[in-house]
Amino acid sequence: MQKYLSAAGVCSRRKGEAFIRAGRVRVNGKTIDTLGTKVDPDRDAVEVDGKPVRADVALIYIALNKPKGYVSSCFHKDEKIVLDLLDIPERVYPVGRLDKDSTGLLLLTNDGYLHYRLTHPSFDHQKEYEVRVAKPLPPAALRKLAAGLPMMDTKTRPARVKRISSRQFRIVLQEGKNRQIRRMVRKVGNQVVDLKRVRIANIKLADLPPGRWRYLAPKEKDQLLRSL
Repeated sequence: MQKYLSAAGVCSRRKGEAFIRAGRVRVNGKTIDTLGTKVDPDRDAVEVDGKPVRADVALIYIALNKPKGYVSSCFHKDEKIVLDLLDIPERVYPVGRLDKDSTGLLLLTNDGYLHYRLTHPSFDHQKEYEVRVAKPLPPAALRKLAAGLPMMDTKTRPARVKRISSRQFRIVLQEGKNRQIRRMVRKVGNQVVDLKRVRIANIKLADLPPGRWRYLAPKEKDQLLRSL
């Protein structure tokens, strides 16, 4: 840790040791006070006195339209992974997940601070999805989806739901339980046919073709980072 703080230009290694002993350093939201603590610059969000610390590396922010059949992982034996769709030399990793059968917006980065803030359940960032189901959804089912449903010993948070057609709707979540939308739809007696994420916070999928990716524009990247 103290080596990382020094490389990031925060302080000397000796001063870094003092910061750690004083409880001024946090990793992924937890205070670290043990010397010799290891940190992965690509994955861990490091803060000193509440301010994010980043080593002197080029930070990369990518939006990808994930097609069906790809796993949102850096490695998965005998499976196609989303990193196969990129053609850059830098190491990045997915922010959160879309299951193998889902499509749409996936962010990839080497910024551990962004990764931590977007994936931790306490930060309430919106994620918007387009959903097509097997059978027409009555108004009562949409109201249940919006109000929240029992799931995994708890209840899903209230969501914004808007009908598109008899078998399609949009839903905006501020949480990300495992296969949450598919489970919610099953609880109202239906089944998801297609699930596409179209927005994460201020980043929109727009007309990005399936399997293609782009760097975030400076304006949208700055807006996203400011929101954190």
